[in-house]
Amino acid sequence: MNMFQEVTEGVEATASISEEKTLSVIDLIVNGGTGSIVIIMVLFVLLFVAMYIYFERIFAIKAASKIDKNFMNQIRDHIMNGKLEAAKLLCAQTDSPVARLTEKGVARIGKPLDDINTAIENAGTLEVYKLEKNVSVLATVAGAAPMIGFLGTVIGMILAFHEMASSGGQAEMGSLASGIYTAMTTTVAGLVVGIIAYIGYNHLVVRTDKVVHQMEANAVQFLDLLNEPI
Repeated sequence: MNMFQEVTEGVEATASISEEKTLSVIDLIVNGGTGSIVIIMVLFVLLFVAMYIYFERIFAIKAASKIDKNFMNQIRDHIMNGKLEAAKLLCAQTDSPVARLTEKGVARIGKPLDDINTAIENAGTLEVYKLEKNVSVLATVAGAAPMIGFLGTVIGMILAFHEMASSGGQAEMGSLASGIYTAMTTTVAGLVVGIIAYIGYNHLVVRTDKVVHQMEANAVQFLDLLNEPI
């Protein structure tokens, strides 16, 4: 009976130690001290900004890539029949970068082809700028977040060594916990935010390149249309 009680007490003690060693994410942040909390909050704000920009841009790019497959055929029919006003109206009613580029070209029909091409290129530059709005901020977050996390690491290690120096090298591990927590949690948080922002940035770049390619292809198609014999 006594042996059974000893085994039971040993299991309970082991379970108690295991429970004490289990820490939640919130515990890690709180136990890191004021420095850890401040840096984690800054990283949280950067994560929110990155996610907002990513989803706002992804919906904008998705909307910009939508265009009726028969749009250029309708433009071609209107131009061939001399209905330039109808072509302009169709472009105005179609909310897409391709339509706005085409409208610039239609408005300059009758002028030298180089002038038309220049007008389309200038309009295309503005459309690309609109598509890439705030994407550079996402790239900045991707680069800054890990550095902010490493800053927390440096601060945490300074606190840990300061504690050791203040205690004459006799500091216990428990007294160093605050600095170590700050170092570890901020590093992980900074890397997580940086990775998310980096992946989001590259995805937006790929999606933007597809829309730009679509704009270029339709611009070439429009210029070829102007060279067709009427």
